[in-house]
Amino acid sequence: MADYKSGRLASDITRIISGMLPRLKDPRIKDRLLTVVRVELTRDRSVARIYLSSLNGIGEAREAVKGLESAQGLIKREISGVLGIKKAPELRFIADDSSEYSARISRMLKELNLPGEDTVDPEPDSDTEEQDA
Repeated sequence: MADYKSGRLASDITRIISGMLPRLKDPRIKDRLLTVVRVELTRDRSVARIYLSSLNGIGEAREAVKGLESAQGLIKREISGVLGIKKAPELRFIADDSSEYSARISRMLKELNLPGEDTVDPEPDSDTEEQDA
């Protein structure tokens, strides 16, 4: 039951913060292409780690983290109000580069030009060679 509540709370926090991002006026956040990648809660749900990524790279995500840390009080009040809870978890914002990393891996794999399964040349069958001799 606790896992279900934690999962639901994490999902709600993701939704609330994602909805707040366009409304925040801090220049480090405003007009940035930010995404809440995931939210992880501690077992007692007292701390929420919010992972953010930016389409413009990890540098912009790190700047946004600084802005979000300064707006933490406002964000916690919004979470408490929307969810009707007395105490919102402590928010820890983390710049996440996993999408950038996976895109880089994809580019590297494409550059390898590995042949597809349908273009692999089958090895000659040794039984066939012996019969031909």
